[in-house]
Amino acid sequence: MIPRRVTTPLLDAALVAAALLDVWVNVHIDEPLRLACALAAAFSLLLRHRLPLLTFLLTLPAVLLSDATFAALAALYTLASLTRSRTLLVICAMAFTIGDISSWPSPNFDLSNTSTWITLGYTAATAAAPVFLGQLVQTRRDLSLRLAEISEARDHERLLTAQTVLAKERAQLAREMHDVVSHQVSLIAVRAGALQVGTRDAEVKEAAATIRRLSVQTLDELRHMVSVLRASGGRPTELTPQPSLADLQQLVDSSGIEAELQTDLPDGLPPTVQRAIYRTVQEALTNVRKHAPGATASVRMGHEGDAVHVTVTNTAPTRPALPLPSAHYGLVGLGQRAALLGGTVTFGPTADGGYELRLELPAEGTS
Repeated sequence: MIPRRVTTPLLDAALVAAALLDVWVNVHIDEPLRLACALAAAFSLLLRHRLPLLTFLLTLPAVLLSDATFAALAALYTLASLTRSRTLLVICAMAFTIGDISSWPSPNFDLSNTSTWITLGYTAATAAAPVFLGQLVQTRRDLSLRLAEISEARDHERLLTAQTVLAKERAQLAREMHDVVSHQVSLIAVRAGALQVGTRDAEVKEAAATIRRLSVQTLDELRHMVSVLRASGGRPTELTPQPSLADLQQLVDSSGIEAELQTDLPDGLPPTVQRAIYRTVQEALTNVRKHAPGATASVRMGHEGDAVHVTVTNTAPTRPALPLPSAHYGLVGLGQRAALLGGTVTFGPTADGGYELRLELPAEGTS
């Protein structure tokens, strides 16, 4: 499709050329006044978009003095396509009609002659044609704009409907999480607290304290998540506080397995990269605890050039794993998170029966 900024100058040039051809056919070179008026009318078409009324007025002398009327008709069409004043259009059409049937400098209006009325009707119809055509173009343009507005409003309505449905689903999910999950986690925390107080075994007391601390932490994170779900339709709400590299040591210490952390990461990594590293280590240690009971783990982090890498390795399990529910979405989610930051996640078993997960990310978190 040819852009409008290209077609408009071409159309103006074509109209000027047609008007000059009309001058060449209808005006003799020995008539300097008529020739000057006709040429002025032809070149005034270059102003028709910016000054449509002035352009039409500049073409009237040529209509009055000669038979070169193409420029006036083109100017009248442009004026009709741009103005909304019907009275102005009627006056301009009448001015064209009177100027065209007049024979200047000695006009002859013999209204008793039938041919005068025929000529008057023909000229009036000639003037009305570009007016009607210009009004039709203006109406078509208005309809196109109206249809575009209706389409935009319909798209906006669809978006609002989708947001409303999403808000209802998120509100329902928030209620379920609050009513079911938080109740069960609270029950776990209460039972762990009772066990911690009632037992005399040091190991059981420590395990109960760990369970209670993790339950409280889970409830806190769940509360923030529920607030995010309930904030649908409003301004974005962040899950706070967001984990960073400073929280990794506490994560490793409270993982419930024997794990070692070795880090050599630079300072000032973007928050998105720090969260990705934290969530990767968290998921890896969770998988070790679920699928490799009794195994030890090591977490090594470093950087090479503009990339950071994290490797979590565990030994072979020493006890059979308990059958825990799993949707197998953890590693998939880690891969998607890394891909968004321009990195990769690889994982697989090791030769000694353990498992290794490796994360590589650009230090700036971009691809």
